Amino acid sequence: AIFRQLNVALSEVESKKAETEALDNLELGAAFLEENGKRDGVKTTESGLQYEVVTEGTGVSPTAESSVSVNYEGTLINGEVFDSSYESGEPVSFPLNGVIPGWTEGLQLMTVGSTYMFYVPSNLGYGARSTGPIPGNSVLIFKVELLEITE
Repeated sequence: AIFRQLNVALSEVESKKAETEALDNLELGAAFLEENGKRDGVKTTESGLQYEVVTEGTGVSPTAESSVSVNYEGTLINGEVFDSSYESGEPVSFPLNGVIPGWTEGLQLMTVGSTYMFYVPSNLGYGARSTGPIPGNSVLIFKVELLEITE
């Protein structure tokens, strides 16, 4: 019984720690986006998504119903890489209506052959919940290369 009480106490501490971290991330993310939005070349959409054109392609743009193939790298604002198709060496394919809102919106701004940087506020990402290596309320930075529309 003592172990169970200990586990409950530990999970309460973990939960409080995650809540505190999530609140800190909200503040850090807001400050990051405010500064980032002032940089030359960074555009902010009505939803709050920020993007920057690295390379402009010449192909067509996907719609919200499209399926696409991309290469990407995702980092937190501290520079920590949490996911990368470059590391696996394989592009990723998915329907645009099945990913985080920041990607659904951002990819529709792109043309095939483009590479963009997305700066995704947490409300257009994973929100307050922690997801794998991504703490709650994190701003996500993605380098995304739109390879093709795979309808």
